[in-house]
Amino acid sequence: MNRQHFGAELTPDGTRFRLWAPAAKRVDLLLDNPHPLTRDAAGWYVAEVPGARAGTRYKFRIDDEVDVPDPASAFQPDDVFGPSDVVDHAAFKWRATDWRGRPWHEAVVLEAHVGTFTREGTYRAMIDKLDHLVATGITALELMPLADFAGKRNWGYDGVLWYAPDSAYGRPEDLKTLIDEAHLRGLMVMLDVVYNHFGPEGNYLGRYAPSFFSDAHTPWGSAIDYRVPEVRAFAIGSVVSWLRDYRFDGLRFDAVNTIVEAGEVSVLHDFSNAAGKLATETGRYINLVLENGDNIASLLDAAEDPPHGKFRGQWNDDYHHAWHVLLTGENQGYYGDYRAPKQDLARALSSGYIYQGEVSEFWGGKARGEPSGMLSPTCFINFLQNHDQIGNRPLGDRLVSIARPGSVAAALAVTLIAPTTPMLFMGEEWGATTPFPFFCDFEGELANAVRAGRRKEFAWAYAKYGDDIPDPLADETVRSAVLDWAALGHDPARARLALVRDLLAVRRQEIMPRLKGCRFGDAIVAGDLLTAHWQMGDGSTLRLTANLSARDIPDGPEPKGTAIWGGALSSDLPGWAVRWHIG
Repeated sequence: MNRQHFGAELTPDGTRFRLWAPAAKRVDLLLDNPHPLTRDAAGWYVAEVPGARAGTRYKFRIDDEVDVPDPASAFQPDDVFGPSDVVDHAAFKWRATDWRGRPWHEAVVLEAHVGTFTREGTYRAMIDKLDHLVATGITALELMPLADFAGKRNWGYDGVLWYAPDSAYGRPEDLKTLIDEAHLRGLMVMLDVVYNHFGPEGNYLGRYAPSFFSDAHTPWGSAIDYRVPEVRAFAIGSVVSWLRDYRFDGLRFDAVNTIVEAGEVSVLHDFSNAAGKLATETGRYINLVLENGDNIASLLDAAEDPPHGKFRGQWNDDYHHAWHVLLTGENQGYYGDYRAPKQDLARALSSGYIYQGEVSEFWGGKARGEPSGMLSPTCFINFLQNHDQIGNRPLGDRLVSIARPGSVAAALAVTLIAPTTPMLFMGEEWGATTPFPFFCDFEGELANAVRAGRRKEFAWAYAKYGDDIPDPLADETVRSAVLDWAALGHDPARARLALVRDLLAVRRQEIMPRLKGCRFGDAIVAGDLLTAHWQMGDGSTLRLTANLSARDIPDGPEPKGTAIWGGALSSDLPGWAVRWHIG
């Protein structure tokens, strides 16, 4: 018996149930009748129950005091407080049996929230939109976190059961069907996962396994103690389950700079190794990426295949912040670190991060980041919007609501063709104006605490907007975030979608075939004129010329090579014009 295996395990005769509960004196398995579990010296409680098959529902009773779900539950039909459901992952009949994934340099990512992507808000309803993504030029659909959270609506970062896809969106086989249908269309599917904290509602680990947590704290509560072997094995098992049982093509690890660890081998290294082992066993591409506010370049290697401790890339907040300041003029909060946005953009385009060891005022006057120009440009996942940058605004308003259309089009023309990895947020491809405010579904004191926390964080906004700020606990808040697909039939959505499709067609034809082996070059800003170049993998040079203002620039430069976007340069460069050449 593998004592590092968490969760219910089907056997030829029934099911083996396990729970690591070192602080419990007694554990009973609750089926039709209580079954006492046998404890070993390491604190594992085990019972083998003949006849218990897939679909069996169960809970654990701790010391005759509290009934809890399995922390490694594969599914919770009745939310986090209900019984766990035994799932036979091997029973699903995959259709895309030859799918092995796509190499990272082909990634064009679209981030999506299952519950608001469609009116139905389910895994299966997303299937009807996959052809739209393919036609647009998207190659990777990234889902916001699915680990089971309390309530029926949530961004997903409050998950407490790391192995169970939330029942608000459907059953495990529905999620598998979505992934299978995406694979049949050539789409990768990635998942955002959270291993820096547990959500505040529905987590009982502190009662029977308090060694899961250390004395340290994260912004969201007690830190997880990855020095404990069982705790580390629990998280690694979750990583492997998403990649193996659901065949996700990759994972995005949330806010890894908030994972608190002592000096041993990083749990991130073990996550990468575990994924790499699975990739070797299955012959699949598995692409792992990070969100890491510390800008640690040494964690990244786009070419390490299979993963062996490194990660393909990182969400590049620096790039977003520079564009946002330039396009909107906003300078509050972390935007205050980007006072020279045009020069900041040049730095991001020439070497990845903007902060590569410089002191950040927002980050407490500390040095932030490591030199990154030696990395592949594809290590940097660049975007103009994502769930955080929209949803953490008081009104949840999108970029198109606060910036001029021409400037946003220029930013898209740079972002979607540059040899970094581009990402869009759902609906951005057609310029959706649908807000994406923060929402959750807690009750009682916790709901009041969420409201109070938002009012404290956005005190200036409440003073300005008052009751116009959405209540994160209200039904109408999540309903306001549901994409309006009908807008696609009309301008300006139709025109914006045509632009994005054209840009991604250029990327597919001219950039992707040259990305392997691509290297950063240089980028220079002179007034409003941005010029940049990259050395592509086939030896050619990709060149960008962009006007970062609404005024015309006379006597623009004449780059060498063939024009692939924006036409050949004339003597004047119009406002917000973007030109791409290669040769």
